[in-house]
Amino acid sequence: MEDKELLSRLLNDESKNFGFNLLVKKYQEKTYWHIRKMVIDHDDADDLVQEVFIKVYNNIDKFRADSQLYTWIYRIATNECLTFLNKKRRRFFLPLGDVEKELNSKLDHSPHIDGDEIQLRLQKALLKLPDKQRMVFNMKYFDEMKYEDISEITDTSVGALKASYHHAVKKIEEYLDKD
Repeated sequence: MEDKELLSRLLNDESKNFGFNLLVKKYQEKTYWHIRKMVIDHDDADDLVQEVFIKVYNNIDKFRADSQLYTWIYRIATNECLTFLNKKRRRFFLPLGDVEKELNSKLDHSPHIDGDEIQLRLQKALLKLPDKQRMVFNMKYFDEMKYEDISEITDTSVGALKASYHHAVKKIEEYLDKD
């Protein structure tokens, strides 16, 4: 279903719930994996996906159709991820390295994480990146998003995103070359 039709259903009180169910079916999996790549833990990702879609439901009338629906949802998801990770650090007074260790441990021991050794090493390299840089790398590399869409989601210039992605790639290469 096209986003225009979804929006018309969401903005109509009689079809809002049905439209919302269709929206969730269309974007839930993509949103989950976008979040999961940042927070690593399956349960945390599930909780955040629910929060994202609650915000979407409560704020759909504020959506300006001057952007694509998925970029608006990704923006909400991105902000939820960054807020979650910042709260986690503050709540436990954890320095960046300790949060990285915790996420690494989840990568090593989670039954929800699969993949070969190379994929695991890449994920560990990604955890070394600052959150925003990791987010940009994930959207460009894994989600194959255009810089213009990432720019809309992150409210960052295309030039800054290209630089951020370039730095992320260099850091990942350095990490992988060390081993």
